[in-house]
Amino acid sequence: MNKINNLSDVVLIESYQKGDVNALNHLVKKWHVHFCKFALWIVKDADIAKDIAQESWSAIIHKLGDLQEPEKFKSWAISIVNRKAIDFLRAQQREQKKLSKYYIDNEKTDSCLEADDNLYVKKALLKSVEKLSGEHQVILRLFYTENYSLKEISEILEISVGTVKSRLFHAREKLKTKLKQLQYEK
Repeated sequence: MNKINNLSDVVLIESYQKGDVNALNHLVKKWHVHFCKFALWIVKDADIAKDIAQESWSAIIHKLGDLQEPEKFKSWAISIVNRKAIDFLRAQQREQKKLSKYYIDNEKTDSCLEADDNLYVKKALLKSVEKLSGEHQVILRLFYTENYSLKEISEILEISVGTVKSRLFHAREKLKTKLKQLQYEK
C-alpha cells in the first residue's frame, strides 16, 4: 500500500491517459477510502457514503481522460464527491418534505448528563456544527479537519477565495453564538 501512496497522482493520471488501466487501479486504491470518509462526513451514513464515492468514481473515470491539469486531481475529484453528496442530501430533503405532509416527525432528545466535561464540550461542539448550514459545515470540515488552504477550498467548491473567507468567518461566528447559548443552558 505504501508503494501506491508514493506514486504521484500526476504520474498515475498521465499513465492512464496513455492507456495504462493499471494506473487507474492504483489511483482508485489511493483515493477511494478518502472519498468515502469525505462523503461520510457530509451524509452521516457509511453505506450511502460508499455509494456516493462509487458514483463519484464513475464521473471521475468518465472525465479523467480529458483532465488537462493532473496536478489538480485531488481538489477536482473532491469537488465531484462534494457535489454528489450535496445532491444526495438535497434529494433526501425533497423526499422528506413530501413525506412530512403525511407523517408527524417525533424527535427524541437525549437528556443524559455527561460526567466528563471534555466529552460534553465535544458533543456540544458537534451538535452546534450540525446545526449550521450545509455550506458552513463543509467549509469548517475542509479548513479544520482536512487542512485545505483557502485557495484549495475555493477550487473544490468552485467559489472565490473571498467567498470562502466570508463563509468561514460567518461559520465561526454562528458557531460561537450557538456555543454561548449552550453555555447559558448548562
